[in-house]
Amino acid sequence: MANMDFRAGETDPAGDFKEERRMAIEAMARDEELKRKSIDWMVHADKYKYSYNFTWMGRPIIKLPQDIVAMQEVIWSTRPDLIIETGIAHGGSIIFSASMLELIGKGEVIAVDIDIRKHNRALIEAHPMFKRITMIEGSSVEQAIFDKVAIAAKSKKKVMVILDSLHTHEHVLKELRLYSKLVAPGCHLILPDTFIEFFPKGYFSNRPWDLGNNTMTALKEFLHDNKEFVIDRSINDKLVISEGIDGYLKKVR
Repeated sequence: MANMDFRAGETDPAGDFKEERRMAIEAMARDEELKRKSIDWMVHADKYKYSYNFTWMGRPIIKLPQDIVAMQEVIWSTRPDLIIETGIAHGGSIIFSASMLELIGKGEVIAVDIDIRKHNRALIEAHPMFKRITMIEGSSVEQAIFDKVAIAAKSKKKVMVILDSLHTHEHVLKELRLYSKLVAPGCHLILPDTFIEFFPKGYFSNRPWDLGNNTMTALKEFLHDNKEFVIDRSINDKLVISEGIDGYLKKVR
């Protein structure tokens, strides 16, 4: 029964479960061997483009299942009025965010991408969750594009941000410095693809990012300069396998 008061000597099964889970997560976070094995697994699985194998409501989402579940937890617990996403690709992530807002019964998604492919745009616009989505084509770090997003966010009380576009240090740091301003206290800024820093040097040889120049390096510089955000350990420590290692940030002030 919800809100039951337990007398002396009685147990609280739900509370016991939460405490056991908390202790297990803390222990797991200290397990360096498990972390190494998890990175090895991700590198191995990436040979088969593992994260490309999943869809959300019919659209490719290009995320690890653990991160999909973690994003669900964040959205459900914080109930944002607006989710801002940079990077659209096939649209699975913005469809996911819109579907969570649909379940909550409020909110909208604003998505920015420098190149929204015609066929992807058509399929996203035909999706039943598109009713909660606005797409903007242009560079996420262009001032005019950011200003459009900022105007839309001005009237919202709870704003969450997901930055998943170009993964170079310079670009991500610019995004972080811009879009962090829009995140409401108590809400999250999620930074996927920090795992790049843990992959072998040269692994992404056909991309402009690499070891030392990526989302994680930008994250570290951002957190060094910005004290409004902290790494949300309640999310990060339990994932183990994640594209967004330490990339779930919470605005605390």
